[in-house]
Amino acid sequence: MAGHDATAAPANGNRRRLGVDAGHDHYKWWALSCTSLGMLLATINSGTLIIALPDLERSLHTSLLELVWVILVYMIASTVLVLSAGRLSDQFGRKQAYIGGFLVFAAASLGAGFAGSGTELILWRILQGIGGSFLFANAAAIVTDAFPREQLGVAMGTNTMVAAVGLVIGPVLGGALVDISWHWVFWFNVPFGIAGSLWAWSILREITGRSSDTQFDPVGTGTFLLGLTGLVYGISKGGVEGWGAPLVAPALIVAAVMLPAFVVVESRLGRSAARAPMLDLTIFHSRLFAAASAAAFLNGLARFALMFVFVFYFQGVQGNSPILAGLKLAPLAVGMLVSSPLAGIYADRNGSRTLASLGMLVTALGLGLMTLLQRDTSYWAPCAYMLIVGVGSGMFNSPNTAAMMGTVAPHRRGIASGARVLVQNTGAVLSIAFVLAVVTSSVPKSVLFAVFSGLAHGISTSRLAPFLDNMHTALWCLTAVSIIGAVVSFARPSHTQAEAEVEEAPGQAALTGPLARRSEGVVSP
Repeated sequence: MAGHDATAAPANGNRRRLGVDAGHDHYKWWALSCTSLGMLLATINSGTLIIALPDLERSLHTSLLELVWVILVYMIASTVLVLSAGRLSDQFGRKQAYIGGFLVFAAASLGAGFAGSGTELILWRILQGIGGSFLFANAAAIVTDAFPREQLGVAMGTNTMVAAVGLVIGPVLGGALVDISWHWVFWFNVPFGIAGSLWAWSILREITGRSSDTQFDPVGTGTFLLGLTGLVYGISKGGVEGWGAPLVAPALIVAAVMLPAFVVVESRLGRSAARAPMLDLTIFHSRLFAAASAAAFLNGLARFALMFVFVFYFQGVQGNSPILAGLKLAPLAVGMLVSSPLAGIYADRNGSRTLASLGMLVTALGLGLMTLLQRDTSYWAPCAYMLIVGVGSGMFNSPNTAAMMGTVAPHRRGIASGARVLVQNTGAVLSIAFVLAVVTSSVPKSVLFAVFSGLAHGISTSRLAPFLDNMHTALWCLTAVSIIGAVVSFARPSHTQAEAEVEEAPGQAALTGPLARRSEGVVSP
C-alpha cells in the first residue's frame, strides 16, 4: 500500500518483512537494489575470470582454444537461453526466476572451482551461463515493472553504474584471488550468489500479470544454439589453428544453414496462433525497438572484446602482474561509472537518440586511438583511451536500454528484456571470436602461447610485432563497427508515442490501479 513504511507487516501481525509492498512509491528503489546486486555479481565474475586467464592456462594446461571457450561457452549458454528464461519468467513469475538464477550461478561456481581440466571447467561454465540467463532476462524487466517510464533512464543508468563498479572491482579482485589460487576466482561467487538469492526473496514482489503462453520452442532454440555455436566455433578455431583445420568448414556450414533456418522457423511460429516462438519477431515491428536492438548488437560487437585484448596486452606484452593488470583496466569501468547515471538523467529529460549516437562515436574515438599503442607505450596513453571508451559506453547503454524497454507492454517485458540481452550478447560473443581470429593470424604459435600465458616479457619486440600489428587491425575493425552503430542509433525515431498498451492476451488480465498508471506516458527517445 502507498502509505506503508519501509518494513511492512502482514495482516496477522505475527512477523515483519523487509521491503515494501509493490504499490508503494519506494518499491522501485528496493527492486533496483536487487537487480543491481545481480549486475554486480555478473560483472565482478567477468572481471575476475578474465584477469585469471593466463594463470588458468598455466595451471590447467589448457589449449589456447579451450582457454577462449571458458569465456565463450558461458556467453553462448546465457545468450541462447535468455529468451526461454524470459518466457518462463513471464509465465511463472520474475521473482522465482531471479532467485533461481542466483542459486544456479552459485552452485556452478562452486563446481567450477573444483575443476581439474579445461573440459571440466567449460562444462561448469555452461551451467553458470544457465543461471546467468535468468539473471540477465529479468534484470531490465524487473526495473521496468517497478519504475515509471519517465524515470527509466536513471534506473537503467544506475544499473549500468553498478555494473561499472563491478568491472572496476573485478580485475583487481581477480588479481588478488589469483595470488591465492585460481580456484577462489569461482568460489568467491558462492556466498555472493546465496546472499543475492536471500535478498531477492525478501525484497521482490510480483507486479505484472502472468502470461498465458506456456509453450516451449525446441526447434527455434535448437536451430539458434547450433547456428551461433557453429559460427563462433568456426571463427575461433579457424583463427587459432588455421582455416583449413578440421571441423572449421563444417561448423561454418552449420551456421550458414541454421541461422537463416532459425529466422524462418520463428517467423512461421509467430504467425501461428497455436504455437509460441522462442523469439517473437513481432516485437521488432516497432522501428524504435528494432533500431535500438541493432545498435545494442553493434555496441556489443565493438566493445566487449576490449578487456579480453587488454588483459593479454598488459600481462603478456608488457609483463605486468595480475593485480597490476587489473588496476590498469580500471579506467574503462570508471568512464562507465561516471557517464552512465548522468546519461540516464539526461535521456529522461531530453531524449536518448542523440546521446546514444554520440556515445558510439566517443567509443569509436577511443578505439581508434588505441591503434597507437606499442609494447613500450607508457600507461597514461591506454589509461586515457580506455577512459574515453568507458565514457562512450556509459553514454550509449542506459539511454538505449531505457528506449527499448519503454516500448513494450508490461506482460511482455520478460521477452523484450531477453531479446535485448540476446542481441547484445550475440554481438559480444562474436566480438571475442572475431578479435581472436584477427590477433592470432600469422603469429608464430610460440609467441601466441607466451602472450596468452603472460610470459612474453622474454620475447623480443620484433617477434611480438605481428601480434601488435594484428591487435591494431582488430581495433580498427571495432572502430568501424562503432561508427556504423552510431549511424544506426541516429536512424531510429527521435520521438515515439510508445504507450506500451497492455495487450490482453487469452487469460491475461489487464493491469489496473497505480501499477497501470505507471505504464502510461510517452517515451522521448
